[in-house]
Amino acid sequence: METTARVWFEVTFDIAYLVIIWGLVVTMIRRRNTVRPSDRLVARLVTIAFTLLAFGDTGHVGFRVLVYVLREHVPFGTPAGLLGLGKLATAVTVTLFYVLMVAVWRHRFDKQYGPLEYLMFGAALLRLIMLTMPANRWDSPVSPHPWAIIRNMPLLVQGLVAFSFLRDGGRQGDQAFWWMGIMILISFACYMAVVLLVQRIPLIGLLMIPKTIAYLVMAFLAYKALYGASNGTERATA
Repeated sequence: METTARVWFEVTFDIAYLVIIWGLVVTMIRRRNTVRPSDRLVARLVTIAFTLLAFGDTGHVGFRVLVYVLREHVPFGTPAGLLGLGKLATAVTVTLFYVLMVAVWRHRFDKQYGPLEYLMFGAALLRLIMLTMPANRWDSPVSPHPWAIIRNMPLLVQGLVAFSFLRDGGRQGDQAFWWMGIMILISFACYMAVVLLVQRIPLIGLLMIPKTIAYLVMAFLAYKALYGASNGTERATA
């Protein structure tokens, strides 16, 4: 794919993603009164989680689109600085997203926090601290290695929530949240491949597209389970 065509494909995809994710968030908020009373806490946590994700990605994706369109004529700082600020925004919000996913797991499956959950919370705190360090070089157009890998290790620990969704979704026949666990695994597989290999194989950056689609599927699954016509009453064997 030629560079110009690839760039405009990414811009179009990014804009479509923002429209869809914000559309889902707004619809969740508008339909909050249709949720069953027993599901309202989970629905509230899910809505907050995807609102955070949408805000972070608006910064990340929005700044990317601005840089692509305006090039060197970016009105607020340098292109590299804007891209770095966008990366920081989404790094913070995705960390908080997975904190909320642990809370969603707890209340959806009526569980208590244990050593694994506290490990994931600790990993989130560690990652937030790491994101403030100068080694991140947020003003650089290229992620610093090996620090870019190191700062994502706590996020990998947070991703263990996928196995909690798979385990308890399977046991309780909760198809929607079982599939959400699958989507988390897909998103992490794509993201870590990019983090590890993109500097050697630039085209592997296209894996961010299926990663993004995985998050959209998660949002649709949560919406259908909690806000759909069945209001979360259907739980078949996964």
